[in-house]
Amino acid sequence: MRSRSLKRVWRRTPGGRTVIHYRRSKVGVAVCGVCGSRLGGVSTSSEVLRKVAKSSKRPERLFGGVLCPSCLSLALKLSVRSS
Repeated sequence: MRSRSLKRVWRRTPGGRTVIHYRRSKVGVAVCGVCGSRLGGVSTSSEVLRKVAKSSKRPERLFGGVLCPSCLSLALKLSVRSS
């Protein structure tokens, strides 16, 4: 499958040809969208994510898996003040 989302790895065959192998890139660590800190409660293992239900893949709260708790509390305080 030749997709741009796949990482291209050049391999040399025993016959002397150079061919391209397409590999899936590794899943990165989940980070906060505001401050960039690492998010807790979000698994990065693709084996775990494949077998688990969607509700178990990230925290079941507002902006779960997107914002860290401190940035979320700031955002909620700002939204309460503005409304």
